[in-house]
Amino acid sequence: MSTQSGETTGTPIASGRETGGGCPTCRVCAEGTCPGGAEEREPGWWKRPAATIALSTLLLAAALVLELLYPGAVPPATPTVLFLAAAVIGGATILRNAGRAVLALRPDMSVLMTVAASGAFLIGAGGEGASVMVLYSIAEFLEEYAEQRAVRSVGSLLALAPETATVRRGAGEETVHVHAVEVGETAIVRPGEKVPLDGTVTAGESSVDQAAITGESVPVGKRPGDAVFAGTLNGEGYLEVRVDRPYDSSTLARIAAFVAEAQERQSPTEAFIARFSRVYTPAVLVGAALVAVVPIALGLLPPDEAVYRALTLLVISCPCALAISTPVTMVSGLTAAARSGVLIKGKDHVEAMAGIRVVAFDKTGTLTAGEPRVTTVVPFDGHSADDVRRIAAALEARSRHPLARAIVADAAAANIALPEATGFASLTGRGVRGTVEGMEYLVGGRDLFAADRRREFEAEVRALEATGATVVIVGTDREPVGLIGLMDVPRPEAAATVEALRAEGIRTVMVTGDNPTVAAAIAAGLGIDEVEAGVLPEAKADVVRRLREAHGAIAMVGDGVNDAPALAEATVGIAMGGAGSDVAIETADIVLMEDRLDRLVDLLRLARRTQGIVRQNVAVAVSVKAGIAVLAVIGLVTLWEAVGFGDMGLSLLVVLNALRLVAR
Repeated sequence: MSTQSGETTGTPIASGRETGGGCPTCRVCAEGTCPGGAEEREPGWWKRPAATIALSTLLLAAALVLELLYPGAVPPATPTVLFLAAAVIGGATILRNAGRAVLALRPDMSVLMTVAASGAFLIGAGGEGASVMVLYSIAEFLEEYAEQRAVRSVGSLLALAPETATVRRGAGEETVHVHAVEVGETAIVRPGEKVPLDGTVTAGESSVDQAAITGESVPVGKRPGDAVFAGTLNGEGYLEVRVDRPYDSSTLARIAAFVAEAQERQSPTEAFIARFSRVYTPAVLVGAALVAVVPIALGLLPPDEAVYRALTLLVISCPCALAISTPVTMVSGLTAAARSGVLIKGKDHVEAMAGIRVVAFDKTGTLTAGEPRVTTVVPFDGHSADDVRRIAAALEARSRHPLARAIVADAAAANIALPEATGFASLTGRGVRGTVEGMEYLVGGRDLFAADRRREFEAEVRALEATGATVVIVGTDREPVGLIGLMDVPRPEAAATVEALRAEGIRTVMVTGDNPTVAAAIAAGLGIDEVEAGVLPEAKADVVRRLREAHGAIAMVGDGVNDAPALAEATVGIAMGGAGSDVAIETADIVLMEDRLDRLVDLLRLARRTQGIVRQNVAVAVSVKAGIAVLAVIGLVTLWEAVGFGDMGLSLLVVLNALRLVAR
C-alpha cells in the first residue's frame, strides 16, 4: 500500500470501512473495541432518508396541484391516494416508532404526530394530514443531521491518526498497521507526516503541530527527550520516536473515548426535560381529547371543527424543539471545547462550570511553572553579580538538586564560562563545598556559615525571603560573596487569568502546602483574593469543602496527581496539562490539555455561553409553543401552520442557535 513517504510496499491493510466497522480509522472497530465512532454514522447515512423525503414531498406536491388546480382532471379519490402515499412513505419511521411506543405503553412525540395525521385523514383533511407527516419527517431528518454534525468530532479526532506507521525493524524500515506496533519500537516520522503513536523523540529535531491535542495554534519545537502524541503533524524535520503506548491507550484515543462518553451523559437540564416529557405527552393527549369532546358535548362547535382544533393542538404540543434544545447545544459545547484543547468528560460538567462562583488553585505547577528559577543576585563588596553566578554554578554543576540546576541554567543564560571546581563535597541538607579558582567556597543555607558571619548578610537574606524567595548564600569561611534568590515563578499568563476571572465575577483562592510567606508573596503579585497556605495534600479536600460551603459552586485547578482528593471534592475538578498525563485525564472532570492557565477563562466563557443558549432555546420553545397552542384552541391556527412554524420551524431555530457554538 502507499506509505506516507510515497513508496509502495506490503499488503493493503483493511480499514474500518472495509471490515464493517463504524470508524474510518482502523479495523479494531470491526471488533467493537474502538473507543470512538460507534455512534457516528457512515458519511452517506443521509442519502436514504433524503431520498424518501424527496419522494414523499413530490407525491404531496402532486396531490396538492391536482386537488387545488385541476380538481376535475382526475378521479376524486386520486389526490387522497397520493396524500396517503406521501404520508406513509414520508412518515414510515414515525409510524414504526409510534407503534413501538404504544406497545410499550409510553406514548411519545411520534404518537402525537400519528394521531394528528390519522385524525386529519378521517375528517377529510388528507392534505394537512400528509403535510404533518412529511414536514415532521423533514424536521426529524434535519435535527439528526445537526446532531451528527456535532457528534462527528469523535470520528474526526480518531481520523487524525494515520492507519500505518513506518517502524525500524532489523536493518531496514517496515510499514505496518498502527495496531501492529509494539511499545518500545522506533517509529520514523518524516517531514509532513503525522505522528502515528504516542512516544518520546529519540533522534532528530522538528516543530510539531499539536492543535488536535492541546489546541495550540503555534507548532511546538521537539527534540530528543520530548513527548509527541498520535495524530499531531510533524513539520520540517526528521524524527525518530520511541513508542510509549499502544494505539488504544494513546492520548488521542482516550480523548475520543471520553468525548464519546460525555456526549452520552445527560446534564441535569436534559434529565429534567426527559422526565417532563414522559408526563407531558399523555397530558397532551388527554387535553386534545377534551378540546374535541367538550365543545361537541356543549354544542359550541361542529364535530369536524372541534376535532380539527384538537388535532392542531396535538401537532403544536409536540415537544420536539424542547427535547432537542439542550442535548444539541451541550454536544455543540463539548465539540467546541475539544477543538480548543479542553476535554470535558460530561455534559453535566458544562452546566456545573457555568455556575462556578469560586476557583481554587494549587500553587506549584499550576499558578507557577513548577520549578525554581533565579530571580535575584545580590553581590557583596568587591564582587559582581557575575562573580556570584560563576562561583555558585561551578560548584552546583556537580549537584542534582533542583536549586542547583536552576543556578547552572541561570549562569548559562548569562553566557558565563564556568571554571573547574575541585574538592567538591555535598553537605546533605545544607549545601555544597569546593575549590574554585584556588579558593574554597561554600554554597548553601545559613547553617553552612558561622554565627558571627551570618550577621553580615542576615538582613539581606530576610528581605529576600519576605518576597517569597529561597535564598542561597555564596561565600568563604571568612566573608560572604553574595546571595542568590530563587523562586518558583508564576506562569506568564497567571496574573492575566486571575484578572479575567475577577472580571467574570469569580473569586480566586490559592490552596498550597508552601509556607505562608512564599504563598502570600505570590498571591499578592497575582491578585489572588484568598490564600490557604501550609495545607497538606490530604487536607486540601477539607479546604475545598469548606470553601464550597461558604461561597457556593467551586472549581479546583491542579495537576491531577497529588490534588486528586481536592479535585474530587470540588464541584468541578480541572487538571492542568493533561496531554500525556494518564492521571490528569483519569482524575479530573475537565482537562486543559495544554499547560496554559488562560484556557480556564475560555472554558468558563464557553460553559456560560453554552448554558445561555440552552436557556434561550428552552424559553423560545416553551413560549412559542404555548402561544400557538392557545391560538389552536380558539381556531386561529391551521395544521399547516402548526407543523410548519410551531414544530419544524421552531426545531430548526433551536438547532441553528445551538450550532453557533461549533461555527466559531
